[in-house]
Amino acid sequence: MQQVLGNYRTMFLFRGIAAILFGIIALVWPNLTLTVLVYLFGIFAVISGITAVAAALRGTGVPGWGLLLFEGILGILAGVVALVWPGITALAFLYLLAAWAIITGILEFVSPLAFPMGIGRAALLVLAGVLSVVFGVIIAAQPSSGLLAVVWLIGVYAIVFGIMYVVVYFESRSVASSAA
Repeated sequence: MQQVLGNYRTMFLFRGIAAILFGIIALVWPNLTLTVLVYLFGIFAVISGITAVAAALRGTGVPGWGLLLFEGILGILAGVVALVWPGITALAFLYLLAAWAIITGILEFVSPLAFPMGIGRAALLVLAGVLSVVFGVIIAAQPSSGLLAVVWLIGVYAIVFGIMYVVVYFESRSVASSAA
């Protein structure tokens, strides 16, 4: 049990530190951050698509291989579009990010129901969930505010999110020590 709690606590610490560092980079270099995110997505989508196509072609006797092949081709096309037209991809990325923030926020909001934790930690996760949902709704509703402004919002969001996760890590020390 203590091993599981230790791993869970460590996840909070590393996610928090990574989010803080990402947020700082996004605030200091917003153009670079946006460009890198779009190109990383493009590379990821192409590699993922190639992998899916290869798996589908190796498993032509397995039901559903055609759907996997279609998914792989779409992934390759999405990656090529991201690499060739990064501006269009940036706007699509904005909506993808909004959806991710809303879904993550909902999951963080309900996670205290699934995992037993103290009121302080549960409140922090609920707050992180609410902030995620609000962030997602704002960037989806105001895409014309400019992608650079959105990158700055991402940076601030990441720093606040990271700080909350680091706080949850330190708050959870009492749970880990009492479980020993």
